[in-house]
Amino acid sequence: MLTAFARAFKTPDLRKKLLFTLAIVVVYRAGTHVPIPGVNYKNVQQCVREASGNQGLFGLVNMFSGGALLQITIFALGIMPYITASIILQLLTVVIPRLEALKKEGQAGTAKITQYTRYLTVALAILQGTGLVATARSGALFGTCSVANGIVPDQAIFTTITMVICMTAGTAVVMWLGELITDRGIGNGMSILMFISIAATFPSALWAIKKQGTLAGGWIEFGTVILVGLVMVGLVVFVEQAQRRIPVQYAKRMIGRRSYGGTSTYIPLKVNQAGVIPVIFASSLLYIPALVAQFSGTKSGWKTWVEQNLTKGDHPIYIASYFLLIVFFAFFYVAISFNPEEVADNMKKYGGFIPGIRAGRPTAEYLSYVLNRITWPGSLYLGVIALVPTMALVGFNASGNFPFGGTSILIIVGVGLETVKQIESQLQQRNYEGFLR
Repeated sequence: MLTAFARAFKTPDLRKKLLFTLAIVVVYRAGTHVPIPGVNYKNVQQCVREASGNQGLFGLVNMFSGGALLQITIFALGIMPYITASIILQLLTVVIPRLEALKKEGQAGTAKITQYTRYLTVALAILQGTGLVATARSGALFGTCSVANGIVPDQAIFTTITMVICMTAGTAVVMWLGELITDRGIGNGMSILMFISIAATFPSALWAIKKQGTLAGGWIEFGTVILVGLVMVGLVVFVEQAQRRIPVQYAKRMIGRRSYGGTSTYIPLKVNQAGVIPVIFASSLLYIPALVAQFSGTKSGWKTWVEQNLTKGDHPIYIASYFLLIVFFAFFYVAISFNPEEVADNMKKYGGFIPGIRAGRPTAEYLSYVLNRITWPGSLYLGVIALVPTMALVGFNASGNFPFGGTSILIIVGVGLETVKQIESQLQQRNYEGFLR
């Protein structure tokens, strides 16, 4: 692998792409440390130190921003508004006929949907930026910090508007940097920035586990976490690469003196067809009641129940709800992202059929049957991976710092595999051996 990596840097055009990607990553990481106007940076740093490992409701967004959210920097919102906008547009494509028609138009329709995604990203950035500034002004961003109310000293409306504009502009810049990587670098730009944001939190999280440990100065806990992380990476790579290949045979056609078709191929159905989307959906949905309870001024029974059962990651009700939501959203997302009837119609149109299955409706029913069968192990696998930080490390009292679980490990491995495959394909075009064998 190291030899192939060296050959990638020896190829001039591939070297330019890699160096350009690294330069954009450096710019992105530098922006995550630039505070926005109107924030008392000294108080923010003190609150971050006091809240180490206990990020509460904002843990998921803080992870996607590479730790910039709690630092309240210009890239505080990170890539999260774009991810949310992309998911919303993907869901609306199934509901709104106009978007579905644009999707079928090819490159022109895709460009139009991408433009809509940009507009929605800016709108969501304004909304989320306003919410973050309001939370920071009220002191709720760091509820247990002694100087939480002094994070935003100036409560004037002009200062608030300036802070929201800076965050929105930072999100637009992040989106632009991601598109630059896609056009002129290696891999999908948004995925690479997401990868960098999550990987940037690993060193501090691992070191926090070492400092909190009591066995051999924390090194036993540190080594155990590393070992568990390596095992989980191997498991995730194994499952992410697993797929059910449904054979497809195309009938031979004679046009003039030439024969066309007669080839054999397959439809790859991944075991984890939904990817990391169900984990994100489930996490976001569980944050809603806790967020409402946090900003609710009443002391009602429902607020007490939510605070006792849905805000602690090791509570049985929270664990069961999280697991069931992941399984539900796995089936939901697969149902809206893969249309067996459309695949069956396209196969029938081009003379393709599954051996032993009649074309048309029987093919669609067979694809639906296979998809449901492989989605069950995929959804259960997602639920187990997402609960590893809570179930496996509750004895170390470091579940909040564990970096190798849930959303983070799925994104890290998924983006890493996809990027390596793209580099490998470009190396093979030049008759070089790639990373994967």
